[in-house]
Amino acid sequence: MLDPSSSEEESDELLEEERRDVLVAAGGGSPRSLPPPPRDPRGREAGAARAASPSPSVLSEGREEQERLQREEREKRLRLQLYVFIARCIAHPFNAKQPTDMARRQQKLNKQQLQTLKERFQAFLNGETQIVADEAFCNAVRSYYEVFLKSDRVARMVHSGGCSANDFRDVFKKNIEKRVRSLPEIDGLSKETVLSSWLAKYDAIYRGEEDFCKQPNRMALSAVSELILSKEQLYEMFQQILGIKKLEHQLIYNACQLDNGDEQAAQIRRELDGRLQLAEQMARERKFPKFVTREMENMYIEELRSSVNLLMANLESLPVSKGGPEFKLQKLKRSQNSAFLDIGDENEVQLSKSDVVLSFTLEIVIMEVQGLKSVAPNRIVYCTMEVEGGEKLQTDQAEASRPQWGTQGDFTTTHPRPVVKVKLFTESTGVLALEDKELGRVVLYPTSNSPKSPDLHKMIVPKNSQDSDLKIKLAVRMDKPPHMKHCGYLYALGQKVWKRWKKRYFVLVQVSQYTFAMCSYREKKSEPQELMQLEGYTVDYTAPHTGLQGGRMFFNAVKEGDTVIFASDDEQDRILWVQAMYRATGQSYKPVPASQAQKINPKGGNVDTEVSPLYTDRGQKHGMEEFISANPCKFDHASLFRLLQRQTLDHRLNDSYSCLGWFSPGQVFVLDEYCARYGVRGCHRHLCYLNELIEHSENGSVIDPTLLHYSFAFCASHVHGNRPDGIGTVSVEEKERFEEIKDRLSSLLENQISHFRYCFPFGRPEGALKATLSLLERVLMKDIATPIPAEEVKKVVRKCLEKAALINYTRLTEYAKIEETMNQATPARKLEEVLHLAELCIEVLQQNEEHHSEAFAWWPELLAEHAEKFLSLYSVDMDSALEAQPQDSWDSFPLFQLLNNALRNDTFLCNGNFHKHLQEIFVPMVIRYIDLMESSIAQSIHRGLEQESWQPVKSITNSLPNVALPKVPSLPLNLPQIPSFTTPTWMTSLYDSTNGSATSEDLFWKLDALQMFVFDLHWPEPEFARHLEQRLKLMATDMIEACVKRTRIAFELKLQKTNKSTDLRIPFSLCTMFNVLVDAKKQTAKLCILDGGQEFASQWQQYHSKIDDLIEETVKEIISLLVSKVVSVLEGVLSKLSRYDEGTFFSSLVSFTVKAAAKYVDVPKPGMDLADTYIMFVRQNQDILREKVNEEMYIEKLFDQWYSSSMKVICLWLADRLDLQLHIYQLKTLIKIVKKTYRDFRLQGVLEGTLNSKTYDTVHSRLTVEEATVSVTDAGGLQGITMKDSDEEEG
Repeated sequence: MLDPSSSEEESDELLEEERRDVLVAAGGGSPRSLPPPPRDPRGREAGAARAASPSPSVLSEGREEQERLQREEREKRLRLQLYVFIARCIAHPFNAKQPTDMARRQQKLNKQQLQTLKERFQAFLNGETQIVADEAFCNAVRSYYEVFLKSDRVARMVHSGGCSANDFRDVFKKNIEKRVRSLPEIDGLSKETVLSSWLAKYDAIYRGEEDFCKQPNRMALSAVSELILSKEQLYEMFQQILGIKKLEHQLIYNACQLDNGDEQAAQIRRELDGRLQLAEQMARERKFPKFVTREMENMYIEELRSSVNLLMANLESLPVSKGGPEFKLQKLKRSQNSAFLDIGDENEVQLSKSDVVLSFTLEIVIMEVQGLKSVAPNRIVYCTMEVEGGEKLQTDQAEASRPQWGTQGDFTTTHPRPVVKVKLFTESTGVLALEDKELGRVVLYPTSNSPKSPDLHKMIVPKNSQDSDLKIKLAVRMDKPPHMKHCGYLYALGQKVWKRWKKRYFVLVQVSQYTFAMCSYREKKSEPQELMQLEGYTVDYTAPHTGLQGGRMFFNAVKEGDTVIFASDDEQDRILWVQAMYRATGQSYKPVPASQAQKINPKGGNVDTEVSPLYTDRGQKHGMEEFISANPCKFDHASLFRLLQRQTLDHRLNDSYSCLGWFSPGQVFVLDEYCARYGVRGCHRHLCYLNELIEHSENGSVIDPTLLHYSFAFCASHVHGNRPDGIGTVSVEEKERFEEIKDRLSSLLENQISHFRYCFPFGRPEGALKATLSLLERVLMKDIATPIPAEEVKKVVRKCLEKAALINYTRLTEYAKIEETMNQATPARKLEEVLHLAELCIEVLQQNEEHHSEAFAWWPELLAEHAEKFLSLYSVDMDSALEAQPQDSWDSFPLFQLLNNALRNDTFLCNGNFHKHLQEIFVPMVIRYIDLMESSIAQSIHRGLEQESWQPVKSITNSLPNVALPKVPSLPLNLPQIPSFTTPTWMTSLYDSTNGSATSEDLFWKLDALQMFVFDLHWPEPEFARHLEQRLKLMATDMIEACVKRTRIAFELKLQKTNKSTDLRIPFSLCTMFNVLVDAKKQTAKLCILDGGQEFASQWQQYHSKIDDLIEETVKEIISLLVSKVVSVLEGVLSKLSRYDEGTFFSSLVSFTVKAAAKYVDVPKPGMDLADTYIMFVRQNQDILREKVNEEMYIEKLFDQWYSSSMKVICLWLADRLDLQLHIYQLKTLIKIVKKTYRDFRLQGVLEGTLNSKTYDTVHSRLTVEEATVSVTDAGGLQGITMKDSDEEEG
């Protein structure tokens, strides 16, 4: 930036070349056209030069080119003029401050960063990063990547510039919060820790190897736009906004003296005075804008005066100079009514002499003394310094040979013309000397304009002193207080003050922003001798007055009834005085020296030129003088501000921040200052803002609805007469524009709500949809005070959501390309596409609930209606696909499960219209499916048991539930195939154990799988769900009953085919049948018990007890049959022993034969083979039963009955031989059988009470007696076999 005081030594050729570039180049602002100012005559000349083309087409092209150049020139000139006004606002603001409480905007993401982000997350999912993560986090990232990052809605949001990195992080955070809440609790690890860990990993993935969000060391202007900006940064920003070149800014800066606070304050005073004059002119001529009522015309004038009054008060409240010395201006007490604005009012408060007392700081630096000869070289000398009327200071001591000090003394005085005395002393050597000897003195009269550099001054020496040429080198620096605007010597003559023409010392003092005084001072006086308040005066150059002696260059200050003539000794001093007084008076007329005015306008005429002649030539040279000297009051600032705000908003939306339409603090500050300074009405400002925001929003930009709400509420309160600032005038144009904006805004809001998934994807920007609904309610209000009925708002929102349902479904089908498939695909393909579409629909509804339900919290039923409408559109495609399916095809059940699971947990959608429609479609299918399954299972039982081999099923695997049900040839249809669901819970304990037959296992699996399938349907209608459950339980009961009865018959037939000898080994098939009954008992508890009310449960319990009783009876019967079978073997053994009964023919024959043969040979006696064979039979069958039968309780019952029946049979056999003595062989065999039977059954767990029954005691007593009898008659006949317990017996 050029310094305002820089010289004009730059190359003229370079400046001319840049000027040509400025005039020809188009501005860098918005492509929208600017309002054209009056036609430029240079454009006509250019057009005339092109008019010589002989061809019509060339003529047309030439005219278009000419018009384009003229348009660009007009736009450029308008932007330059606008920049002048803006630069003045930045240079000297007095109304607005840069806001510090605005929400900090985040850096926006662009397409390249989004693509980079996708690549980084894809790399993480592919395992190409060093970030360690568990499966849960990887699943969360995968869901985030697939659903959010790859979404075209997110891509559109990034393209519109409304998306920041913070939005991406917030969406991920909300995602993982739900996931982490669903995780199980882990001791020592809180869910907050997991959440923060996941977010840290997300940040690591987001940053990648290098953080693309990291700012360089030197931030660009757009990167610091969210901060409080300096004036230089504000200048640079608005140069970019308006397309102003750096050279043009430098020229404007220098020519407008933007660094001169006094000049800027004076400019403001002139502008405010001009606005007052325009208001008065409007009041006189009655030329008002068209208002809603005529009463507002006078109110409008009062508003103008009030606004200027407020600006004057703001200006008045500013300190005269920031950072000045301790001087603080005394604020004048002035009335705050319209009289405040009347220049020269008789009642205004006059300044007193004490109001303009100044304070000065003097610095006196004594360097050295020259020409000191009268003192010996070794004598001590020193200096004193004083400001008359103040304290006295002394320098250090020095030898007379080198009288040098460099000592500075600081003084404060209130005298504009102080007297400074400096004296040189030498120390007196005399004993009686009372004071030191003065060698010389100098008296100075400095002013603020005096030279500040050191200078030699001749000293006054005592008489007869040898130092006739004594000089002292010193510097006196007197500062210029900030409120002293100019000072110097002038000749003056006035009517009320300074009535004699003589030379006086004048000071121009600024008491406040609106109060200046011309004061004349005498030496050593604090208060002025005379003063003149400059308010109401007009200063101008004048010709010399011949009758006045003294002074060469004249100027005067004129006021009604008073004229004061001034004169200076040179032209430059006069120019400086006139400039200073021109700033102080606030006059609109700009004084120009006669010679300069003649040079600028040799033909005469009233020409406005720039005040500063230092930059006038340069400004004229570069064509800037018309912009700089233009009167702001003659411009239409409403249209200029419209252009400024439009260009600023375009610039803001294109910077690096996701602003959503909010201006930066610096931009708000400049716009506020412009509106206040140049009188732009607030309603006009916000109407223009609304218009621009709506236009950008319609073009796809993301605009914060809260911002729209603020501006709309301001305009609505203005139009309806409820403005908080009290402005009550409403123009017809404002009202018409407001109604137009209101209609546009209403259409925009309704369109956004209809496209809420795409205007506010994933709930971004946060809270925007809720704010949009709130704004819609405000827009629908008839006026500011009367609230709109809730039903009206609800009606509009309902209509929007109905449109939204159609829009969402249409875009979803376009995404899924469903239309092409539904027209040409096979039924299976159609079903597959409809299933995929159902997943997408559910995802859409879930996203609506997750991201948008909070916004519709006022009307949750409307969102439910939207979902019903959305699903009704889907039902058309679903019905079409289901109608195309072949009869008795069950592939559509997963579709029902998918939709039903999504709907049944929703409070509003459960049993809603679509849900009921879905049930109506699938009710016949479910009933048909169960009917066919019942027939299939019944026939599989019939055919399976007919062909059953009763081999135990030893290998059951997890793949069993996926095996298709067998097809029965006799049924002319395809039997339903059980879908692959969860494995029945009862199978888990049977994988490694022997079970029932293939038919029974197949039956139980089918029944369980069918019930699980129907249960997994989670039928939402309670009555039908209870009906299904009841039917399946009844079916299971009937099927199990049939299986039990058939098994009982098969068991009896199989048992009858077995022999009755000790070679009998219970077949595995009988054990399998036994296990079938055991499994049936277990399965009834699961498959046949129904949950319901008490009355229903009691009725069902009666029915269910029948199947339990049937199974129990059947088990008892087969146990009895089996016991009868094994006891019959014992009976066969006992029948063999009966041959040795005493008195029988066989017994006598055997005894005789043995005794006769024993005389000649050693005849072997009958052995224990029969007993051993029976014992082996018992033991092996016990082991078979224990190994193959799975129910311990039934095994114990079987063994109890077996043991009891065996003892009973033996007891009866012995009772039949009560009168007979047992044969030795019979005794030995029975003893062994009884003892081994007792021991074996005790080992098998038969209780002591059963073992030691009365029957056993009877058998034991009889055998003991028989043993005793034999031991008497034939002691060696038993061969050690006895009823006594002995551990040495062989097993």
